Amino acid sequence: MSLIKKTIDASTAQKAIYAAVEKSVAMGKAMCIAVVNEDGLLNAFHRMDGAPFLAIDVAQNKAYTAASFGMPSHAWYDFIKDDPPLLHGITNTPRLVIFGGGYPIMEGGQMVGAIGVSGGHYSDDMQVAQAALEAVAASDLSRATVLPP
Repeated sequence: MSLIKKTIDASTAQKAIYAAVEKSVAMGKAMCIAVVNEDGLLNAFHRMDGAPFLAIDVAQNKAYTAASFGMPSHAWYDFIKDDPPLLHGITNTPRLVIFGGGYPIMEGGQMVGAIGVSGGHYSDDMQVAQAALEAVAASDLSRATVLPP
């Protein structure tokens, strides 16, 4: 038996990057933006001039986190905050990020990739990622669905 999986294409990944950069510029923030495929493998990346070096890995890890479970990175905190064994155990998992800025990219109800943004406060990162998701959805509604924050 085999599975057929959809994956984000390079053109759509670049649309997400461009929209994220545009939103970042409008906000006056220098960000790193990562787009991964459905398996969490890097598809596209951009580091804006002046973005913190640490944000390079954090953006990629936010996208990886979102792709790993198909849920926004910030949803992890609510999921684990009241469960001490899980809180103390899972936060030692490499690449797991439990604050905002990582979102799955959906097409027809199926995850095709994820985006991660880092460089500002996580609330800024979330706004930039949402702008990218909206741009991807607006460019071709059959290709992506905007997920609520």
